[in-house]
Order: sequence, then structure tokens, then C-alpha cells
Amino acid sequence: MKFQKSFKLALNILLHSKLRSWLTIIGIVIGVAAIVAIVSIGKGAQLNVQERLGGLGADLITVSPGFQRASGGFRGFGGGGGGSDAVKTTAKNLTNMDIQVIKSIEGLSFVNGIVSGKADVSYLAETASISVQGVDTLAWRNIVTTDIDSGRYLNPGDTNVIVIGSRLAKSTFKQQLVLNRDITIEGKLFKIVGILKEAGGGDDNRIVMPIEQARGILENVGREKVDSVTIKVSDANFVDDKTAEIDSRLTMSRHVTNKTKDFSVTSSKATLERIEGVTQTFTIFLGAIAAVSLLVGAVGIANTMFTSVLEKTKEIGIMKAIGARNADIMTIFLLNSALVGFVGGVLGILLGSLISSFLPKLLTSLGPGGSVKTVVPMSLLVEALSLSIGIGMISGAIPAYRASKLKPVDALRYE
Repeated sequence: MKFQKSFKLALNILLHSKLRSWLTIIGIVIGVAAIVAIVSIGKGAQLNVQERLGGLGADLITVSPGFQRASGGFRGFGGGGGGSDAVKTTAKNLTNMDIQVIKSIEGLSFVNGIVSGKADVSYLAETASISVQGVDTLAWRNIVTTDIDSGRYLNPGDTNVIVIGSRLAKSTFKQQLVLNRDITIEGKLFKIVGILKEAGGGDDNRIVMPIEQARGILENVGREKVDSVTIKVSDANFVDDKTAEIDSRLTMSRHVTNKTKDFSVTSSKATLERIEGVTQTFTIFLGAIAAVSLLVGAVGIANTMFTSVLEKTKEIGIMKAIGARNADIMTIFLLNSALVGFVGGVLGILLGSLISSFLPKLLTSLGPGGSVKTVVPMSLLVEALSLSIGIGMISGAIPAYRASKLKPVDALRYE
């Protein structure tokens, strides 16, 4: 029997068992739609992480004070015995000496020492407490990854000038801050020379100024201390190597060991990889839960196919009597189950894509936290359709095999 003829017979079986077939298809639709929607959320979360953390630059390394270490122990019943697991953090401010040690390492393009704190900012009789960041103007303009919306970055030699974040410019005060406007920071006048584009983080509500002037207005900021150091590596391929080298050099220069270390060295690349791993694991977990509904759909397909075999027993006997082979019968019923999976997969993909398109608006409207994205890659659609067809054929394999093994005489006698 030709494949085309087998396909027509399989389609005819599907069309003449409408209610039962559609109830079975609904199970596949729900499963595929759930998987498409959930995976699209996970893919969107990964893209969001890449945009936010990837914007930090894959070639950036940060040195910050403090080091976290776990101290293990055993606490017996009733609180006796050793201590429970805990995390201790030791912190000691970084200094200009640490910056000099870092600058001595080859393969680094720029090293930016940063001081930060809160300051009272006044504008048109309004006052607000705003985060202020003091930076090395030469290094900062080459390290910063947020584009300028208007104006310019800080230049070497700048005094009494600042660059501000987009949210600070637009919504902190009743009247928006614009370029060349003077504002008062801790009693000193500063002119706005640049406004950054929205980045979706803390930088949107921050003031950036030359480090020496930040030291003059921020409390508890000494002449030698820095709160963190940002380093730009010449070649992003060597970020891991330079991270290890910086850690080793500072460990020696600060006269600490792994047990007494009081600083941390991290790269944007490592942070991005860790968070992507978490979001990917979470997506797989949710996808596995959604796949349970596909198993329910598979049971429905198997049940439908067994019923179809019983209903078509006489027809199977007639086909065998006129020369149909076992392989022909099996092909017809396998194609029938594959069609059920195909129709359910297509409708599930359409429903899942529709849900994915509405989810960002729904989740964003439910609360703050930035925009929510969903991504439906073509590979996901192909995989979902292949999965639904595969489940249909696997579920229908046993009923199809049983149908192919029916003896013509017994099939024709079946009532």
C-alpha cells in the first residue's frame, strides 16, 4: 500500500472520531502550550540577565572589600555540640596602594578607583538624599558601559561638574534636571554636563563626579581609601587569568591568606554565567513540570488508539482479506496517532506563543521591577512540534502493533 493511501486512511480515522480525537488533542495542546510559555519566560529571563549584567562588560573585573567564607560545624540535639553553619564576612577598606599593585599587572587597560556614599542634594527648594560616586575621570569614561543620553562624560581636569542617571534627571525632583543646570550637593554648586541613558539599575539614580571632589563632600571617606576598584582587561579572553592574578597579587601585598582574606575579586563574566545557570536550571525544572501534562496527553492518545482499533476491527479484517500487509495496517494507525500529535502540537504552539506575547504586559502590570521579556526561538517551536508528534507515535505504537497482528478471520467475526 502506498504511503499516500495510508495517510488518507489515517486522516479519515481522525476525522470520523471527532469528539474523542479532539478531547485527546486538547491534552497535547495544554502540554505543548505550557512548555512553550514557560521556556519562553526562561529564555526571556536569560536575555534580560545578559542585557543587564552583560552591559557591565565581559572584560570588566571588580575588586571589593570583604570576603565571605562558610564556617561549618555540627549542632547536636537541643543546641549542644558545635556551632551551626554560618557565613562570616570580614571587611577592610581598599586603598590607593592596592590600586598601584593592580596597575602593575600587565594586560590591563584601565583601573578605576571608586568612592561612594550618600549626600544631600538640593534643587529649587527641594532636597533629597542621593547616591554619589567619585571616579577616576580618565578611567571611568573608558570603562562605563552606559551610553550618554545627552551631554558628555567626565573629562580629566573637570571640576564642579557631574554626570547623572536618567531616573534622577526625570523623576527625583518635581522639575526635571537638564544639561548645564546647577544643583547643590552638600552646600557646593555643581553643573550637570551629562545625563546617562536608562540602564535599569542603581546607576539610574546616581551622581558621578571626579573622585577628589567626592572625597571633599562625602563623610568617612579618607584621602587614601577607596570603596571598590573596577578594572578593564585588554583582552576579554583573559578575564579569568587576570582575575586570578589580581587576587594573587593583592593577597601578597595585603599580607593575608585564604583564611584571613579581606577582599573579593569577581568578574562580570563569572557573575553572568552563574545567574544564567540558575535561570536555565529553573526553566528546565518548570518545563519538566509542564511536561507532565504531555504524559497525560500521551495516555489519552493511547486510549483513543486502542478504541479506534476496536472500532475498526472489521475494516482491518477486510483490508487484510484483500491483501493489506501487517506493515500497512501498522503504518495507518501510526500515522493516525502522529496526526493527533501534530494537530495538538501546532495548536499548542499557537496557544503558547499567544500566552508568551501577553505575559510581559500582564507581569509588568502586576507590580514594579522593570520590564519582563519572553523569547520564543524557532528552535523551541521545532522541538515542541517534534516532541508532540513523537509522543503521538510512541503512544500509538502498541495499539498499531496489535491492529497489525489481527488475523483476518477473527477480525471479520468481531462484533
